[in-house]
Amino acid sequence: MSCNSKLVPKARNWQRKEKLKLTLILRVVQAHPNDVDAKNNCKECKKIVQEKAFLKAIAVDHQKSSVADSLDLDSMCIEGDYIGPKLEVVNGQETVTLPFVEQLLEHQKQEKRLHRKYAYKILVEIKRMFSEQPTLVDITIPEGKSFTVCGDIHGQYYDLLNIFKLNGLPSIDNPYLFNGDFVDRGSFSVEVILALFSFKLLYPDHFFMARGNHESETMNQMYGFYGEVKSKYTPQMGDLFTEVFNLLPLAHCINNKVLVMHGGLFKDDTTTLDDLRKIDRNRQPPDEGMMCELLWSDPMEAPGRSSSKRGVGIQFGSDITDSFLKKNNLDFIIRSHEVKDKGYEVTHNGKCITVFSAPNYCDQMGNKGAFVQLKVVDGKLQRDFVSYDAVPHPQVRPMAYANSLFGMM
Repeated sequence: MSCNSKLVPKARNWQRKEKLKLTLILRVVQAHPNDVDAKNNCKECKKIVQEKAFLKAIAVDHQKSSVADSLDLDSMCIEGDYIGPKLEVVNGQETVTLPFVEQLLEHQKQEKRLHRKYAYKILVEIKRMFSEQPTLVDITIPEGKSFTVCGDIHGQYYDLLNIFKLNGLPSIDNPYLFNGDFVDRGSFSVEVILALFSFKLLYPDHFFMARGNHESETMNQMYGFYGEVKSKYTPQMGDLFTEVFNLLPLAHCINNKVLVMHGGLFKDDTTTLDDLRKIDRNRQPPDEGMMCELLWSDPMEAPGRSSSKRGVGIQFGSDITDSFLKKNNLDFIIRSHEVKDKGYEVTHNGKCITVFSAPNYCDQMGNKGAFVQLKVVDGKLQRDFVSYDAVPHPQVRPMAYANSLFGMM
């Protein structure tokens, strides 16, 4: 038995004990919310659980093989009673087409499921596509043309459909960027991600997706996406989603003047766009460094930097934004990651835009959603904001598929 393999049962035993301990401490915290000792114990116990989960992960990591490579899609049959969307054969290959995507949107709206074979095919193909893209993607908006940036969707499929109703379906003439956190929290995350991946396959050069902090294995297991995939499809597909999420680009640069990322800026004043291009993103997000900060950081009113209330990433002031923009010859940044009453917020003297596209977040926040429209006029990027209210959705509560242990937190 190898040294690494000996770690596996040890890690599992630690996890069982610490999760049981965490459950008991959480009950104490709920019963006595002002008990400082209980809160501190809870925080320390959660840290131990995460550390041991990491130990388990690195112990078996060398044994993992790609789900995409192990699939035998040809052996998956389409049952005779399946009446949902079907990939069309183009040049001998099953391909995502506009009629397929339009049928998929309506099919899922009726709470019907895409056949697992087609879902797997979409994931395998989108993994290949993302693997060929850089960590920082450059986007060019021509003179007189418009471009739409959306923020967090968080599994709110019916609000995603409303964006397309208000702003038109993605197309070559109507390009979009979705800026992370497509899944978790909302209980229609599978529908959201399959729709977005289909548009990416249909319009690879006019539809863009960036990784958010919720496109990670740990967050998906805690906040519902993994449970939803397991319920609607298979655990194996959940693992395949993890492989795909690892390959999502981390940021986009529009017309060499606007940087778009999910979270925010960095601890290091010397960070450049070239540094971002060099990030090896094919991994789970680390707890520190540029990749972590791109996914987790937030702006603040005060100048300078401070530790993040989230526990990872940083908070950064307007002076940090000014310095970064000047160093990289940029005009402003667009980020997401935070609920805003109007669905958007402009801070740091107009140089930091937050856009959040999930209205009435988790069916309880009462916020509007929004998207940003950029248009090139006389060589300059003009920006406009569209806010909207939540629309009705089927009676499935948010977090319906979340891990029961973490649902207590």
